[in-house]
Amino acid sequence: MIQASAVPQKSEIEIDPKYEGRLDALLSCCRTHLPTVDENMIRRAFRLSYWAHRNDRRESGEKYVSHPLRVATIVARDIGLDDISVAAALLHDVVEDTELSLDLIQDEFGDTMATIIDGLTKIEGVFSSQKLGQAENVRKLMLSMASDLRVILIKFADRLHNMRTIEALPKKKQLQKASETQELFAPLAHRFGLFTIKSELEDLSFKVLDPEAYTHIVDRLEEMAEQREAYIAGFIEPLAEHLEEEGFEFEIKGRVKNVYSIHRKMQRKNKPIDEIYDIFAIRVILESDGRRGKEDCWRVYSLVTDLYKPLPERFRDFISVPKSNGYQSLHTTVFGPGGRRVEVQVRTQEMHEVAERGVAAHWKYKEGTENVDEEMERFLEWVRDLLENPEPEEAREFVKEFRLNLYDEEIYAFTPQGDLLTLPQGATPVDFAFKVHTEVGMQCIGAKVNGKMVPLSQELESGDQVEIITSEKQSPSPDWINFVVTHKARSRIRRWTNEERRKAVELGKEMWTKTKDQADLEISDQELQEVAHELKFPDLQQLFYEIGKGLYDPDELVDHIKGNAQPEGQTVEEIDEESLQEQYEQFLDAAQETETQALVIDGEVQKGLAVNYASCCNPIPGDEVFGFVSKTGTVNIHRCNCQNASDLLVNKADRILDVDWSHQKDVQFAAALRLVGEDRVGMVNDITTVISKNLKTNIRSITIDTEDGIFSGTIMLHVSDLEHLQRLIERLKRIDGIQGVYRFKE
Repeated sequence: MIQASAVPQKSEIEIDPKYEGRLDALLSCCRTHLPTVDENMIRRAFRLSYWAHRNDRRESGEKYVSHPLRVATIVARDIGLDDISVAAALLHDVVEDTELSLDLIQDEFGDTMATIIDGLTKIEGVFSSQKLGQAENVRKLMLSMASDLRVILIKFADRLHNMRTIEALPKKKQLQKASETQELFAPLAHRFGLFTIKSELEDLSFKVLDPEAYTHIVDRLEEMAEQREAYIAGFIEPLAEHLEEEGFEFEIKGRVKNVYSIHRKMQRKNKPIDEIYDIFAIRVILESDGRRGKEDCWRVYSLVTDLYKPLPERFRDFISVPKSNGYQSLHTTVFGPGGRRVEVQVRTQEMHEVAERGVAAHWKYKEGTENVDEEMERFLEWVRDLLENPEPEEAREFVKEFRLNLYDEEIYAFTPQGDLLTLPQGATPVDFAFKVHTEVGMQCIGAKVNGKMVPLSQELESGDQVEIITSEKQSPSPDWINFVVTHKARSRIRRWTNEERRKAVELGKEMWTKTKDQADLEISDQELQEVAHELKFPDLQQLFYEIGKGLYDPDELVDHIKGNAQPEGQTVEEIDEESLQEQYEQFLDAAQETETQALVIDGEVQKGLAVNYASCCNPIPGDEVFGFVSKTGTVNIHRCNCQNASDLLVNKADRILDVDWSHQKDVQFAAALRLVGEDRVGMVNDITTVISKNLKTNIRSITIDTEDGIFSGTIMLHVSDLEHLQRLIERLKRIDGIQGVYRFKE
């Protein structure tokens, strides 16, 4: 490691004028967006970073120092932290990627800077390692937050710039980074309230994982832009006049939702973009603050609803009860001109800063990290809750729940004393009980909601008052795991269940040993394992568990073993391994003839490789795909936007192959279409005629359901490639009465 004495003096470091100019631009950005700026510290950090990375280049060929400069600019302009964070962004890779030591950073810039750089280095080390499980990655991210929130905020800026320049990476790495971003960093940014960064991370990863869908939505948004902007202007004009008459200082914006959120809505509603009407929202941002600001928000809400008729069920008050990341705003949906639904959000400038920059905005409004207010404390409590001792065997469950918790909508419930608790949507009285205190959850036997006894599985609603009834003799029921939604409740119930199971297994072992000895029976663990399989137990643990719980009599096990013992001198016929291997190879050869000829793997057509096209997404030539090598050596082909892709790309990247289609047309692939339309006489005949006769396509199966004059159907068929499938879709759309044709995943 290089120590301070080996670093040249600043006068001895020759810097390219182009990068001096970029440094000046960064400092100008800091002066605009940060409350205070130590320019000398930032210049020193830049010079040290420039020298440390002097021999490094990015994948694009550009000098590496361009990356920390861009990251620092994002920290200053888009997140708006402080000057220490900007300097740390300039230095964020030096300990990880160069020979500079953390001690040198500490000597030059102090303890706070060293803590932040150390946290960033540890995070980077986690994500560059294929040996650590993803759950451990998540936990280390969480630990870094608990030490200094600026660590993860700078990491967001680092990931954002990497995603902006992702085209320079090989395709395999692009898919891995994009999946990791979509599954972890974007939802985590959402939880921090970093709306702008969250939206860009989602769109950039979506562009890599499903470029066709991304381009389709972008193109349609551009085509609809003129009409949309005219509508927004017509909506805003009378509202602005009313606000001016009332003397408000304000700004009104029409915001189009990001591409990925539109895509999710299309999937959720199973509709094309032309039928998604709420793709934009109107924001009214007031130049007032404090108590007066809140009162003004309500006055503006009244003006909006006087002008446009509201939908009462779509009103949300996040000012009186902010979200857990500090978000505050009034939301309402009204009928605009032409009866079109329009979402309107009303907030103050300070609320808007927090809405856009989330936790980071507290550096501006709360004057640093010492004054941690109620919203930030609530967020840190959520972090600590997720960190509480997840068991190693719970790794997958931990990550799954972590991701779900990040995007959860929230509800608000009250204790009998009137204390407010924030819970994810779908939470039950058991979740509420564990939120109050672990022991309350462990001893919960019943619950009253709004004064009435309810089942423990009942979903709570915002505003419910919940009273938990407990008993010291009560213990958690394993069935609770089927309906609780919070990580704390699930982990506590699972831990208790696992402990009870461990005790039962130990007792079962003792009972079996005692019974076996009394019967004078000699049997090895391996032999006992084979007997367990004969009796349809998945493993010895389950066998011992059922013995310990009294579900299986160990004497019966002794009788079974003695009854199945081989008479002396008798041998068991050996398996013909050579014959088995021959059958297996014949099976693979048959599969290869039809499956591998259409693929190029890692740049060349592979021979002697078993290939399977995943039924979860039915890839066909023309789709963006990747290969996943299974434990048996089979290459499973998935579409890049497959629901299973993200877990494979993030957690098992070392088994991912770059895959491309060759252009052979003599292979048929399974595909599925979903059709919706009018239920009329001859409709099915028209559909099958188009597919079978007009387009010469083989139908594998067809399923039709009808209700209230509308039919919906799924057709499984064989196609040669994506172009073939798209021709089918376009031709089917022209059938009289067809309202929608969509590609459908099995």
